[in-house]
Amino acid sequence: MADRTFDMVVIGAGPGGYVAAIRGAQLGLRVAVVERENLGGICLNWGCIPTKALLRSAEVFHLMQRAGDFGLAAGTVGFDLEAVVKRSRTVAGRLSQGVGHLLKKNKVTVVMGEGRLAGPGRVQVKAARGGEEGLAATSIVLATGARARDLPGLQADGERVWSYRHALQPRHMPKDLLVIGSGAIGIEFASFFNTLGARTTVVEVLDRILPVEDAEISAMATRALKKQGMTILAGATVKALDRGAEGVTATIEAAGKTETRRFDTVISAVGIVGNTEGLGLEEAGVRIERTHVVTDAHCRTGVPGVYAIGDLVAGPWLAHKASHEGVMVAELAAGLHPHPVRPEDIPGCTYCQPQVASVGLTEEKARARGHEVKVGRFPFVGNGKAIALGEPEGMVKTVFDAATGELLGAHMIGAEVTELIQGYTVGKALETTEADLMHTVFPHPTLSEMMHESVLDAWGRALHI
Repeated sequence: MADRTFDMVVIGAGPGGYVAAIRGAQLGLRVAVVERENLGGICLNWGCIPTKALLRSAEVFHLMQRAGDFGLAAGTVGFDLEAVVKRSRTVAGRLSQGVGHLLKKNKVTVVMGEGRLAGPGRVQVKAARGGEEGLAATSIVLATGARARDLPGLQADGERVWSYRHALQPRHMPKDLLVIGSGAIGIEFASFFNTLGARTTVVEVLDRILPVEDAEISAMATRALKKQGMTILAGATVKALDRGAEGVTATIEAAGKTETRRFDTVISAVGIVGNTEGLGLEEAGVRIERTHVVTDAHCRTGVPGVYAIGDLVAGPWLAHKASHEGVMVAELAAGLHPHPVRPEDIPGCTYCQPQVASVGLTEEKARARGHEVKVGRFPFVGNGKAIALGEPEGMVKTVFDAATGELLGAHMIGAEVTELIQGYTVGKALETTEADLMHTVFPHPTLSEMMHESVLDAWGRALHI
């Protein structure tokens, strides 16, 4: 059977792949996308979307427990874990169907199966329904994503030791939970189960949780989570897990001492591994380092016509980065000249309680790069809307170059900061200075006023603190 011919073939229909396919189709390219499991990929089906649905349930539960603070009476407050999970899966399913509709609307050919490079300009697909077929294209986009990393002795089994997939569909409600790893995934699951009543311990090998965040924000998050009853063990390592019928005994090393603790459930959240296997990358000459494909700033692999995007390449490993890379490579394939996606302009969000969000350089990194900085801070307790919401805990922090006024970074912790961060993200993209932000009118009463006040504080001009 002759190969079907396209202008662009995308392997993987996650937030990078399906967006690349749609953008390519918008530009008049004939596009096919190959997907082996679910349209929308891990993010939509087993990551970003369903976890946020779970966390929303936990947030509402937390607010119901605080009803008296708002002059309300909620009676007996409880939860049905099965119903919470069902809602999460329903949300994911609905959006996955939506991706299918968008691809169809844009006349993208969807091929369900496993694709691999099979020579210059060619993809061989092992179809889900059986059989194989070849697809030919001038441009090929690798968007196969990543999966949870398994460390020796800490491998997930779905019974007592869970990966993020198991945690999204828990077989039981943990009573004593150990979370290994304190990146966004680990902290979000720790926050969810802790809010629902699990006695939760987080172990992080580095010296603080949320280690990619600004040190002040990380410290505030640690205090907030401890106040909620969570145990935080930073600078610690889980050396072994002894699994039994009733639970898991963890051997934990911290501060030069080793102890054992017993848990009924463990969540392993120690990073990701790129899905590079079975793609024919080595044969094609695509370079791989530490399980991720090596690319240039425009996501070109060095093999003519072959691009790689999203979690398959270097971090930050975020869905919105993948989507923008997808747009970029589609425009390159169409002969346009898009700007590269700059990692320092990509915001990061963690949806725990309290939320954490950031963009750009931390204060420490800004100083390390030789910047003389001005730093502004404004606490939630000084904001009228935060007080009215009953959310007085948090802070907005901004980092500027002292000489030029360039916004180098912004860091937040508190209610709804995952929505607020986009204001600073737009500012960075527009190369905003402190003067631009100072002269911007922020509406009152809003949480966004703290963004203005933080900028003013960097120059000693804060008005409400």
